[in-house]
Amino acid sequence: MDDHLRSHRDVSLDRLDALIRRGRQVKDTRSVDAVRAWQQDCAAVVNQLSGLSKAHWLARAYSGAFLVRSEGRGVVVEADSTQIVDRILDVLAQAATSLSRMDGVAAASSNAAPRPRRFEFVHNVELRPVLEQAFTDGGRALEDGDFQRAFLTACGILEAIITDALGTHARLKPSRYTEGADLCKAKALAEPNDPDLRRAKASAEPNDPQIADWSFDARIAAAEREGLIRGGCARLPPAARTYRDLTDAEGQFRSDVSVSERDALVTTQVLHVVMRDLDPGR
Repeated sequence: MDDHLRSHRDVSLDRLDALIRRGRQVKDTRSVDAVRAWQQDCAAVVNQLSGLSKAHWLARAYSGAFLVRSEGRGVVVEADSTQIVDRILDVLAQAATSLSRMDGVAAASSNAAPRPRRFEFVHNVELRPVLEQAFTDGGRALEDGDFQRAFLTACGILEAIITDALGTHARLKPSRYTEGADLCKAKALAEPNDPDLRRAKASAEPNDPQIADWSFDARIAAAEREGLIRGGCARLPPAARTYRDLTDAEGQFRSDVSVSERDALVTTQVLHVVMRDLDPGR
């Protein structure tokens, strides 16, 4: 395992360890609100580690912690909150054990690992590698605790792929929404801090007030209305829909703006959901 992957692994292990310690504390306090908040944070980490795949063993194990159990003769016994906390703690411990063993697995499989092709569904082929790199950078920022950058990158990718889907679906004429404007706009959204891309976007923006002039919220609504995506964006934090207004002219967050870990996690989760909507075969 290289240093970068090891760093990511260690960050995840620290989060699991913190959740395990916190779970033991809320188990003793028996506070319903504290347990519920802890379970939500556990679910966020499990979703991240399982890549939002319900088929992943960790996601299945976590879901199984909430299931009722039978005790002979078909009698179903519902677990109390203490039992559920114990089950979740066991799942977190399994996740930590699995991550701790990554060194050997990574060394055996690193040479055979295929290059990710997450954005093959994007119509503009030149945009795909830009989005792929932004996706990787956003994941790294999330792992490193840079929640503002992770949040901003996830929002930018979301807007870029939704814009691409809308342009393809509508088959707009070049005079209304040019291919060059589409590429430059989406690149600038995916990499909001790149001044060259921002200048390219500004110079290539179409004159007609079409998709390029719509707000992010309007693009989401249009994509949902056209059936391109489902209702996953309903989970977006309010700040995500107006994320452009949270940054200054250089694409940096204003000093009075703060983004929480949960905002970054939920926005990243929504990104995964929308990617599946746009590419059902993933």
